[in-house]
Amino acid sequence: MTTLFFDTYKAQYNEVVAWRRHLHQHPELSFFETKTAAFIEEKLRGFGLTDIRTNVGGKGIVATIHGANEGPTLAFRADFDALPIVDEKETAYTSTIKGVMHACGHDGHTANLLGLAYVLMQHTAALHGNVVLIFQHAEEKPPGGAKPMIEAGALDGVDYVFGAHLASELPVGKIASRKGSTMASVDAFKIHLQGRGGHGARPHQTVDSIAVGSRLVTHLQQIVSRRINPVEPAVVTIGRFHAGHAFNIIADTAEIEGTVRAMSHDVRIQLEQEIRAILEGMKHADHIDYTLEFTHGYPVLINTEAETALVASLAAQTFSEDASITKDIALGADDFAYFLEQRPGSYFFVGSHNDDPATQYPHHHPRFDFDERALLQMGEMFLALVGHYLVK
Repeated sequence: MTTLFFDTYKAQYNEVVAWRRHLHQHPELSFFETKTAAFIEEKLRGFGLTDIRTNVGGKGIVATIHGANEGPTLAFRADFDALPIVDEKETAYTSTIKGVMHACGHDGHTANLLGLAYVLMQHTAALHGNVVLIFQHAEEKPPGGAKPMIEAGALDGVDYVFGAHLASELPVGKIASRKGSTMASVDAFKIHLQGRGGHGARPHQTVDSIAVGSRLVTHLQQIVSRRINPVEPAVVTIGRFHAGHAFNIIADTAEIEGTVRAMSHDVRIQLEQEIRAILEGMKHADHIDYTLEFTHGYPVLINTEAETALVASLAAQTFSEDASITKDIALGADDFAYFLEQRPGSYFFVGSHNDDPATQYPHHHPRFDFDERALLQMGEMFLALVGHYLVK
């Protein structure tokens, strides 16, 4: 039966590619995906689905395919938001929306899940259980769409949840999975330093926010190298430092913004504690006041062991032993982590580059693109999971 699923998907593959290209031409930013959501709903209803919830937790869509027989409920998630990037590709499907681009593969994720919906609607008689399709908005921009969708009931009745991401760093044909902590938590901070400005020739009468801020950056960079256990991956990145207005004026204020990432909950907590301790110490040592805005983003993405072992096994069975590889940890983040906090499941990665340099640009690059054969392999992996859980 799984082979029949594969054959049906292959027969629909050109349509899946066409959907992906349509979405690529008409991207929408996080929390503004109105037309994208309407496109998804239109396709689902065209396949014959009637159990469709829209505006779930925002712009999200949750659709359920009911099998003819009793059994577990399996959920798959695809994100569908784009990024504020100018598309620099020269293709027939280049973005038509200036300054907005699908530069991370979410158009492919969504097209693949639509393909899955089409296939399963042709074979509901074979399903011993149900399949929930979670089309998620706003993955790219915290607080993200996953958490409000869960709070709105996206996982109600679901037993297992799976997701996949295209991976431009991997060649087509590779399926990468990893048990346990796989993607990092992501938090953000904004620090406002309040010193005392003055004449550049009279520094002794001032509290130089630039000098203090420069030392602060150094101290923040030493958190990972000197305060975190060196076997624990962590990142502190300063992305913005703004101060001053003239060459001969000592700045009274400075603003510093950055991100912190960790692969464990304990390290995530420690990073925040260290930042707060450094600021409090500098307040007294450097005679400066500060405010700290610390924003908690997505948690560590932790794949459950049994379900990830299943993904690796199915990849080897569906393609080849060499196709199934272990994913390196990634300090990038994804709010699919929230789904995995609620249900067992796994988030895996599908290789998407070939020998053409056009497919080898990294995610979030203005020339990002991928080998669309990866969509077929992503679809086959989802269908293999359906076959394992729901076909007898």
